[in-house]
Amino acid sequence: MTKPISYADAGVDIDAATRATDRIKQLAKQTFNAQTLSEIGSFGGMFDGAFPKLNQPVLVASADGVGTKLKIAFLAGVNNTVGRDLVNHCVNDILVQGARPLFFLDYIATGKLFPEVVASIVEGIAQGAKENGCVLLGGETAEMPDFYAQGEYDVAGFIVGVVDREKIIDGKQIAAGDVLLALPSVGLHTNGYSLARKLFFEVAGHEVNTQVAELGMTVGEALLQQHLSYLKPLDGLLDSGMIKGLAHITGGGLTDNIPRILPEGTAVEIKKNSWPVLPVFQLMQKIGNVSEAEMYRTFNMGVGMVIVVSQSDGGVVKSHFQDCGEQVYDIGRVVEGERFVKLI
Repeated sequence: MTKPISYADAGVDIDAATRATDRIKQLAKQTFNAQTLSEIGSFGGMFDGAFPKLNQPVLVASADGVGTKLKIAFLAGVNNTVGRDLVNHCVNDILVQGARPLFFLDYIATGKLFPEVVASIVEGIAQGAKENGCVLLGGETAEMPDFYAQGEYDVAGFIVGVVDREKIIDGKQIAAGDVLLALPSVGLHTNGYSLARKLFFEVAGHEVNTQVAELGMTVGEALLQQHLSYLKPLDGLLDSGMIKGLAHITGGGLTDNIPRILPEGTAVEIKKNSWPVLPVFQLMQKIGNVSEAEMYRTFNMGVGMVIVVSQSDGGVVKSHFQDCGEQVYDIGRVVEGERFVKLI
């Protein structure tokens, strides 16, 4: 009689998955609130859909990942930051329409499941969720032997938020003469990492632990700088009616993301020296002799969120950020044109 074959013989460890789930339950429970109606482990997560304070609640959803920033996490052996990056990225993506986050779901896939690694990833997700007042409602952890390289994984996030229909920010009222304000980033956030890895590791020959004077830290530390959430600094303005448009500067940089919110007949001019470009971007441009156009289309260049307001409201909005202790920069203006960004 041949030996019975089990799922474990095929490379899937159900016991390891159970241990990971037990830890995830503890982390997720820390994010629960009164609207949470289910526990982690249910087939579906349940959330109370009553919004008595809103006249016409509109749900806003988004899904994303953190791209090849994960490669840096693998090299550095740091797994508890990319989950926070993921949540903050997704929060910003619905924030630009005026939505505040309600709940978040994650998907983690790996070749061999190590409970401590999964727990570390979810620790970051739970931290990000708590910081944004968002419930970690559920998710999926998949072990797929032979699909991922040893020690690697992928992670994706799914977020749902809500905005009152009359408070939706859609850019339709943007007009020539409006001003562009910018909230700074602290690094690449979650975009441009394929080019960044090529520049730092292939062209410059650095390793993840290489200390670089221009950066004041190691390459790995610079590339793992967190993706900021802009919910808290913007929260007090979302219902004010002063914000005409918001652009989260992700893949496509300043030149491709801002046109996404512009109505027909408008374009923007951006003053290149109106905010501090971070050293990591200056160094990458130098390493690869990267063109200016490529830099501004690939990276955020030190700007994480762009806010469009009327010229008359600009002073009030800037004062709000300063009162919150947030840096804000006046980087340009809206002009007549057809949805393009001109760097001046």
